[in-house]
Amino acid sequence: MKSAFMALLAILILGAGGAGAYFYFQQPAQASIGDTAKHKETKADAHGGGHGKSAFVELDPLILPIIDNNGVSQVVSLVVVIEVENEKKAEEVRKYEPRLKDAYIQELYGVLNKHVALQGGVIKVDMIKKHLQDISHKVMGDDVINGVLLQVVQQRPV
Repeated sequence: MKSAFMALLAILILGAGGAGAYFYFQQPAQASIGDTAKHKETKADAHGGGHGKSAFVELDPLILPIIDNNGVSQVVSLVVVIEVENEKKAEEVRKYEPRLKDAYIQELYGVLNKHVALQGGVIKVDMIKKHLQDISHKVMGDDVINGVLLQVVQQRPV
């Protein structure tokens, strides 16, 4: 009788755990939280509410090592896409692409190696994205770049 009760209790606990996991993983993923005024304007422009469409400039992949006391522990690869208002500004971004990539590497190399952007060995993507956005505005100016998008983020242990 006691073993039957224990078996029933184990089945009940496993069932509750499985149901909890099922409902937890059914939540939709959120790429970004909320719309800013600038993004709302971009959406209006894309749907005919403004004077033009957004343009996107994909930069070459950035490959950065993460160095700790024992040497290189990981290699991080990023593909960054710059969002601008129109094709004229996209050409301006393409013209300054080497300068942008240099600024990104200088900033991220220090940030990643201080482990500020790592939490449990995993990159904090939102922090990296904010750093890239700030750098982009410093290099290109606030009136050129609407946003910075991360298309690919890969971490590989060495």
